[in-house]
Amino acid sequence: MAKLNTEKIKQDFPIFNQKINDETLVYLDNAATSQIPKFVEEKVRDFNEKERANVHRGVHALGLRATNQYESSRQKVANFIGANNAKEVIFTSGCTDSLNLVAASFGEQNIQAGDEILVSIMEHHSNLLPWQQLAKRKQAKLNFIEINSDGLLDIKNLKSKINSKTKIVALTHVSNVLGTINPIKELTDLAHEKGAIVVVDGAQAVGHFPIDVAELNVDFYAFSGHKMFAPTGIGVLYGKKDLLDKMQPYRLGGEMIANVTREGATWAEVPYKFEAGTPNIAGAIGLGAAIDYLQSLDFELIQKHEQELTSYALEKLKNVSGLTIYGPQKSNGRIGVISFNLKNIHPHDLATALDLNGIEVRAGHHCAQPLMASLNTESTVRASLSIYNTKDDIDKLVSSLHEAKEFFSEFR
Repeated sequence: MAKLNTEKIKQDFPIFNQKINDETLVYLDNAATSQIPKFVEEKVRDFNEKERANVHRGVHALGLRATNQYESSRQKVANFIGANNAKEVIFTSGCTDSLNLVAASFGEQNIQAGDEILVSIMEHHSNLLPWQQLAKRKQAKLNFIEINSDGLLDIKNLKSKINSKTKIVALTHVSNVLGTINPIKELTDLAHEKGAIVVVDGAQAVGHFPIDVAELNVDFYAFSGHKMFAPTGIGVLYGKKDLLDKMQPYRLGGEMIANVTREGATWAEVPYKFEAGTPNIAGAIGLGAAIDYLQSLDFELIQKHEQELTSYALEKLKNVSGLTIYGPQKSNGRIGVISFNLKNIHPHDLATALDLNGIEVRAGHHCAQPLMASLNTESTVRASLSIYNTKDDIDKLVSSLHEAKEFFSEFR
């Protein structure tokens, strides 16, 4: 039976050629930022060494080559996420920037006093704060969808909250704390029945399983490159073209105009009216290369590997006495983002102890403080998996947790 060759894959990532605190690097902070393969680095370096120029502006050879690469990456993104038209793909600085764009443009134009915006309690702050502040500015009401005891979105609660006043439903595709995969197609259908548009934070989804925005029928979909093996500082906002055409840009400057006079201006067509100034050209080319890299692997094998590894991790972690896992307890319906706490050890202390063994995890509230409050905790340790992680990594994590328990017990 075919499997992902993790040993070969790990060789594609130069960062694993080092040690941390004289220990083999075990990188389990992929939900924050994934590592970058040599293939992507080389594509970015080639651009900077051979074709570096601004896009869309010059008619010289370098400018044309840079523009071709930049727009080729846009088409790759469109194909990768199932967009009907490459013009529906806007390059941004990341998922946060993408979500702010929707709130500042579509939201400002369409939300009125008395309207309602619906978000889930599991949202990252990036998909909460723009709507929270928009609601305050517009005197609209912000409502929350709760989760159940299994860490799943409470669909009954959603149905009780959504109504004809609901104009925007903003949801994460995958929780960055619980690993829960939300049923976006079902939720989108419910929202559209009430006349609401749907904005999805796909930061934790893209790169872990196939995304088809046309099939999901979402109105907007946002994600970052740095969580899917691309450089930092590059992201994407997908939007349905009919909505984008009606939206006003919220950043103004060069490249996003059709004509400027002393009296006013008209805007370029989408997507360019939302890409003011010199874009992150190298980042966009790197994102295209990351898509090429992912597509050189088998997505079915990626999903299978990550699900098997998640199942293995959940079972091993459950054998650590005093450890509480938050979110779904089985690998079905979730990805390998696993948040936990170990009794009587602060998450930051535990993360520091793991780092001494070369194991890199995240500790904190993970930019999801309302969710933390709902879980009756202030912070957690989070281990998040990717294509280069192995069962050996999980074994080292669990062994180090036992060591930490023994060490900290001496101080109680």
